[in-house]
Amino acid sequence: MSVTQILLIANVLVFLLQQTSGLAGFALWPPGGFGSRFEPWQLVTYGFLHGDVAHIVFNMFGLYTFGTAVERLFGARFYALYYFACVVSAGLCHLVVTSWMGGPQVPMVGASGGVYGLLLAYGLYFPHQRVMLLIPPIPMSARTLVIVFAVLSVVLGVTGSQAGVAHFAHLGGMIGGWLMIEYRKRGGGRR
Repeated sequence: MSVTQILLIANVLVFLLQQTSGLAGFALWPPGGFGSRFEPWQLVTYGFLHGDVAHIVFNMFGLYTFGTAVERLFGARFYALYYFACVVSAGLCHLVVTSWMGGPQVPMVGASGGVYGLLLAYGLYFPHQRVMLLIPPIPMSARTLVIVFAVLSVVLGVTGSQAGVAHFAHLGGMIGGWLMIEYRKRGGGRR
């Protein structure tokens, strides 16, 4: 079984468990103050929780679409490290930016940071591969898709549009992915 398949199954199982148990303690809570529910392990666990069915469907679609090719390229071990580095860097970026901007002290959930990291890798290693946006259905190169998603995340994050979406976490996932790719280029992460 591939790492991508394991991640897909784990995300779906945790989402189903979340529907019956809540699992709020596993979301990424902002640190600070006496009432903080932040725990360091939440930098990983939040990536398995999702807000609703649409949230998990789109994240798992991205995980499957980009993760399969990236896993074949990187090999299972480095791919798993890469994915979780993107999840952690997304969480850290979200915490830093929201505390700096005085954002709401609400928990964050979702695999989007890991998926954005996979999108970055896919765009860098398969730049001319044709991909299709879902809504609206527009074909474009993978490189263009990465640029569009990064620019949208910056614009929506700075303007505060789409409340409830952690746009800077998406960028944090891309930053973590870029750092891991640079590490790999320098000889780290061999199969």
